[in-house]
Amino acid sequence: MKRHLAFVLLSLLFTGCLTVPETGRKQVMLISSQQEMQLGFSAFQQMKKETPVSRDAAISAMVQRVGRRIAAVAELPGAQWEFIVFDSKEANAFCLPGGKVGIYTGILPITKDEAGLATVIGHEIAHAVARHGAERMSEGLLLQTGGGLLGAGLANSDPRTRVLVLTAYGLGAKVGRELPHSRAQESEADRIGLIYMARAGYDPEAAVAFWQRFGEHNRQQGGGTPEFLRTHPLDTVRVQQLQQWMPEAKANYRPQ
Repeated sequence: MKRHLAFVLLSLLFTGCLTVPETGRKQVMLISSQQEMQLGFSAFQQMKKETPVSRDAAISAMVQRVGRRIAAVAELPGAQWEFIVFDSKEANAFCLPGGKVGIYTGILPITKDEAGLATVIGHEIAHAVARHGAERMSEGLLLQTGGGLLGAGLANSDPRTRVLVLTAYGLGAKVGRELPHSRAQESEADRIGLIYMARAGYDPEAAVAFWQRFGEHNRQQGGGTPEFLRTHPLDTVRVQQLQQWMPEAKANYRPQ
């Protein structure tokens, strides 16, 4: 059993290693792009059935306009771009694999204008281009396999010891790997999105202003989750990082 799990783990490690566009970061990828996109298409169809779609033609037109400009500079082979505004007070947005972008009306008062909206859409499209969702699934498979190996190795141990060790492994994987990696992916999407919005003709400085507004929104909402338990970086950290990446973004800026 242990040999089998070890073989599976090694096979997974050497199956797929890709490079993230723009940043050059290496990533382990165990999910095919076709599988990933099919999941995205299915999830988006289900969401359109369950979540009200905004009937505001002006807002929809603006999202379409900004979205198309960002998509034109983002390399996502096989994408079937779709930009939908969902009627929800939640200040959020997303991009599912395959180019399915959703914008909640609750974030529009914070984006304020097209440049602010370009910041959000650029960030979300960057997640799809970098295949962050598939990367998280791949990492989950590796951690699950590692837990299986550990459990098999402790099969003859005292049950209480086995439970303690496996619990520690789970917590360590969550706090020591999954959450830091999630925050790193968010930062990577910020950086790639900044480049995309600049290439699409939006002033990248607008991204800093947006995240400052978003940070103020979060402060008004309350919540004091410690940084090491967050899936996203602190808003102040995001602003600092964007300022560091600004020279790179401005080198890609093509005003329209």
